Amino acid sequence: MRSPLDVLYNFHWVRRGEMARSAQAYAGMLGHFLRRHRIRAVINLRGPNPKFFWWRYESKVCRRLGIAHYDVSVNSRTLPARELLIEILNTFDGASKPALIKCSGGQDRTSLAAALYIVHRDGWTALPDALDQFAKWPYLHFPKQHQRWLRLFLPYAAKEAAGVPLSRWIAEAYSPERFMAWLDSEGWSDTFRNLPGQPPRALS
Repeated sequence: MRSPLDVLYNFHWVRRGEMARSAQAYAGMLGHFLRRHRIRAVINLRGPNPKFFWWRYESKVCRRLGIAHYDVSVNSRTLPARELLIEILNTFDGASKPALIKCSGGQDRTSLAAALYIVHRDGWTALPDALDQFAKWPYLHFPKQHQRWLRLFLPYAAKEAAGVPLSRWIAEAYSPERFMAWLDSEGWSDTFRNLPGQPPRALS
């Protein structure tokens, strides 16, 4: 049964008892929330932010409870670098289970990471299930214009990988430049803001 905190924090299981997803625990009670679901690792997609209270609070609670805390910096408007995708998959592999993926609202970056986890874990036959992680309901994925690439990434990856496992394809063949070229060719040039490390590009 979903608790009020589950609803408040947009909590859902990606794979029950193994990987979950949620929003930032802005309203507090993070320790109770994590203990209730027996979470052993938190994967924070907002990156390290020691200047902000939410990050210090989250890190402190995880330390107190003996929960591993991983910081991965994902920008929902920037096409992902190869190194970032490798870091995400390596974090999945290294994190104790059950683990929790979270960003700010648990809607956009978290949807991408959850979808990546499913394909990484179960292979390309699980792609339809992975794409369900971008549903408006119950995950509240209502992407802004430059966040729409998030849902397009795995269909592109499936086409390019042609059956090769996701982790191997990323390590050996993926580049954000090729992904950008595909988006442009499909008429989706307005679905992202920029490439890694580059300023926003001007579109005609």
